[in-house]
Amino acid sequence: MASLDTWERRLIAIARVIPYFVLTVTTALYVIFTEHSAPERWFTYGVVAFGYVWMAWWFTFHPSWHKRADLMAVFITGMVVFYGVLGMREHWFGAVSYAVYIYASEVLRGRWMFFVVALTACLATLSLFGGYPPVGARAAFWLLLAVFVVVACTFTYVGHVTTEQSRMRKELLEENEGLHAQLLVQAHEAGVLDERHRLAGEIHDTLAQGLTGIITQLSAATAGDWERRVAVARELARANLAEARRSVHALRPPALDSAALPEALDEVASGWSVVYGVPVSVTLTGAARAMHPEVEVALLRTAQEALANVAKHASASRVGVTLSYMEDVVALDVRDDGVGFDLSVSSSGFGLPAMRHRVHRLSGALFVESEVGGGTAVSVRVPG
Repeated sequence: MASLDTWERRLIAIARVIPYFVLTVTTALYVIFTEHSAPERWFTYGVVAFGYVWMAWWFTFHPSWHKRADLMAVFITGMVVFYGVLGMREHWFGAVSYAVYIYASEVLRGRWMFFVVALTACLATLSLFGGYPPVGARAAFWLLLAVFVVVACTFTYVGHVTTEQSRMRKELLEENEGLHAQLLVQAHEAGVLDERHRLAGEIHDTLAQGLTGIITQLSAATAGDWERRVAVARELARANLAEARRSVHALRPPALDSAALPEALDEVASGWSVVYGVPVSVTLTGAARAMHPEVEVALLRTAQEALANVAKHASASRVGVTLSYMEDVVALDVRDDGVGFDLSVSSSGFGLPAMRHRVHRLSGALFVESEVGGGTAVSVRVPG
């Protein structure tokens, strides 16, 4: 985009120098080759000086006037009159028509642009013939006039179309840059929101569950087993402190630091069983394989949340956890024989929404089956 703007500015600068260059060269040719008398010369020099001043004042020194149609109409009218007077005095100045073409194509639009260009081509033809020719040269005059008009209008049209396409292309690039910037902002906002969900899930899956376990142990303590309950609560507090530190640094769960997912799942289930006194069986089907860390974290966190829900709501006597490695999918099932619940009744809890959000981020699916008195089953399917 920057290089395109640089070249465009250079071309515009060159185009705006051409009128002065053409007038200077033709004036030099006039000085060298003219046969006019001294008074005629000085009159021509005066007209040339007028042309320099006219172009400088109306166009070069006041670029803000270029968008004002009334001022540019005066400017172009002056240029046509200037060229008509100069071209009729000496055919060397016929090339000054290029200056009128350039200005007309830049400041005029539509039929007025082509009218001025065609009129200038007519003046150029008259300048070449030194005025309207005698009868014997009129055929050549009219033929050359037609050629000049067609060529001048054609090149002006091509230049106009090229300029408009360049302008539209520039606007499109600017619009694309704006859209790109907007997409970056939206991506950043989405990333921030996703990170908030992740942190909320991490806090719920670790700290909230750990605190619940600590409260459960302390609340259940009696005079006969308070030492064991306090020891379990202390271990839960230490484990949750480590989890909090790891969540801050966005690391994997500690169970996955030194073990594969099946072993980590077995460790989590065993620890949960010790805390809550409910037996848990962990079953592995298929050949275990390494997966993306985010997939393993999602499955382990889902198992933790499902077990936490069993502890809080199910009053189950046993729980089964199954991890299945299939061809292109990995499945996790957590089933209990607890009291179950009515799926038609909406829940205000964070557990299931957090699990769904975590699984959906991986293009997976989460299913919940439950009925009052019939236990609950949570099933997760993710690409693996």
